[in-house]
Parts: sequence; C-alpha cells; structure tokens
Amino acid sequence: MPTVPIPGRKVRGSASGVPIMALFDLLGRRWAMGVVWTLCKDGPCSFRTLQARCDAMSPTVLNVRLKELREAGLVGLSDAGYAATAQGHELYLLLRPLGAWSKQWAGALAAGRAPDEGPESGEGT
Repeated sequence: MPTVPIPGRKVRGSASGVPIMALFDLLGRRWAMGVVWTLCKDGPCSFRTLQARCDAMSPTVLNVRLKELREAGLVGLSDAGYAATAQGHELYLLLRPLGAWSKQWAGALAAGRAPDEGPESGEGT
C-alpha cells in the first residue's frame, strides 16, 4: 500500500524528498487534488456526497485518498463530514492561480501556438 509522501524522505521524482516534490507526489496521485479542490470549493460533505461530486470515483480510491490527505493534514473530519483543514484551504488558494494559468496554457496549445507566444506572435512572419 502506498505511503503518504513525507518531506525529507525519498518520494516519486526526488531522492532528496524536498517539500515541493513531496507535495507534488501527493497531489499527483489519482483524485488527490480533486478531493482537496472539491472540499474547498463546495465545503464539507459525507463520503457518499464527496464520491458523487468527484465523478463517482471508486470507494476504494476515495478511502485511500482520504486517509493520505488526512495524514498529510489537508483533510479532516468535521460534524458535516469530510472537510478541508486550514492547510488544505491555504493550498487551494495557491492552486487557484495555477488553474487560471492552465486554462490560458490550454487555449494557447489549442490555438496552435507555444504558450510563451503572444496572441499575435507568428503573424506576418
């Protein structure tokens, strides 16, 4: 069974386990970022509601992700069910600008230009 990535220990993509790589290892796991994003955006909810909000992911995957995210301090239990912790909300606020950037990146790729080219770059050349 996979273990929760811990800064300072070897993680996927980093033998040194630098904190950002440990975070990317955790968030790169299937549905991990989606769970945090959903709990921050939509608020606390029960296991079944969270499962439905996450495109009906398998209960096995959800159980594993919730366990990992709880161990990592990003998700906890509240009276209303599973909820993002203060650290989970802080992470969400940091990820939102990346979400906006990714939409611009996707648009640039779809338009057939490199992401660092402006909208008029390449025209007339």
